[in-house]
Amino acid sequence: MVPWAVRCCLATVRWLPVVFITAVVAWSYYAYVIQLCIITVESVPEKIIYLLLYHPFLILFAWSYWKTIFADPSPVPKQFYLSDSDVQRFQTAENEEAQRQILAKMARERDLPVQCRTVTGAYRYCEKCKMIKPDRAHHCSVCGTCILKMDHHCPWVNNCVCFNTYKFFVIFLGYGLLYCIYVSLTVLKYFIQFWSGGAGQGMGRFHILFLFFTAAMFAISLASLFGYHCYLSSQNRSTLESFRPPIFRSGPDKNGFSLGARANFQEVFGDNKKTWFLPMFTSMGDGVSYPTRVDANAANTYNTMGNTASPSFGDGVTYPTRTVDDDSDQLLGQRQRWAEEGDVNSPSGQTRYSAFDNEVVFTAPK
Repeated sequence: MVPWAVRCCLATVRWLPVVFITAVVAWSYYAYVIQLCIITVESVPEKIIYLLLYHPFLILFAWSYWKTIFADPSPVPKQFYLSDSDVQRFQTAENEEAQRQILAKMARERDLPVQCRTVTGAYRYCEKCKMIKPDRAHHCSVCGTCILKMDHHCPWVNNCVCFNTYKFFVIFLGYGLLYCIYVSLTVLKYFIQFWSGGAGQGMGRFHILFLFFTAAMFAISLASLFGYHCYLSSQNRSTLESFRPPIFRSGPDKNGFSLGARANFQEVFGDNKKTWFLPMFTSMGDGVSYPTRVDANAANTYNTMGNTASPSFGDGVTYPTRTVDDDSDQLLGQRQRWAEEGDVNSPSGQTRYSAFDNEVVFTAPK
C-alpha cells in the first residue's frame, strides 16, 4: 500500500504540466493584449480587429481545455464487475479453461454486450479491477481503474482521454492550433521589425519575440498531434487500437469498429451540427456497446448506437454474429497481453506482449 504522503506528492506532481500550460496561456494573454495590441500597435482599427478576433479563439481554447481536464473519466458499469464469490471461484479455478467458463457464464447471465476477446478467444478480464472488460475498455495505471474506450492518459490535462473526454480533447487540440496560428501570423510583422532592430525599445520587445517563438513552436507540435487524432477519428480507432488491433471471435481486425467516415465522425461529435465544434458532450452511445462494420453493411445509419439508452447493455441494439473459425484459438497461439498495466503479468513481473507486434492482415467475413 502506497503511503498517504507519497500519494499526495504524486498527485501534486501530476498537476505540474497543467499549471505550466495555464501559466504559458496567461503570459501569452499579457504579451498579446498589453504588449502588442495596446502598446506596440499604433493603428486603432488594427488594435480593434486584433482584439476582436483574438478573444473568441482564446475563449474556445480555454473552454475546451477546461472540459478536457475536469470531465470525469468514463467508469465501467457495475454489471461488469465480478462478485466476491465469483472472484473466489475464478482465482481458485483449476486451470485457464475453467476460468474461461466462469467468465463466459457470467457474461451470458448478465447479457453483457462484449464482442472483443483475448487471443485465445476468452473474455478480457482485468485482474486489478476484478471485472470483465467492456469492448474498447482498458486499465489505466495512473487512474487505477478501467476506463471506457480508453485512448491514453494525457499528462498535459492530467486526465484520461476516453469515451467521455475524447471530443473535448480533439477540439482542444484544434482550438489550440488555431490560437497559436492566429497569434503567430498577427505577431509576425512586429517580430520581424523587432528582430531587425527597426522598432521597439525596452522589455516589451522581448515579450513579442518570445510570443512568436512560443506560438510557432506549439503550433508545430499541435499540428502533428491534431492531424493524427483526426485520422484516428475518421477510422474509429483509439491510440491503443492503432498499436494493438481489437480481437473479435473471428480474429484481430483493426477496422472492426469503423462504420465509414461520416458515421465515425458522428460517433465522436454527435449528429447535431450546431454542437459539433463546441466543448459540449455530444458523443453517441453509452461507451459500453459499439456497432461494428458488419452493422454498417446492413444499415447506412448510426441509429443502432444513437437510440441506445444510457446506461445500456444491449437493449434495443442488434449485434452482429461474426463467423467463428473452430480452429481460431489454436491458430492464434499465445494468450493476449495488452501493453497496459493491470493485465496478466508474466512470472518475472514484466508485461508479456501480444505476438501482433507487426500489422496483422485480416479479411473480415462479408
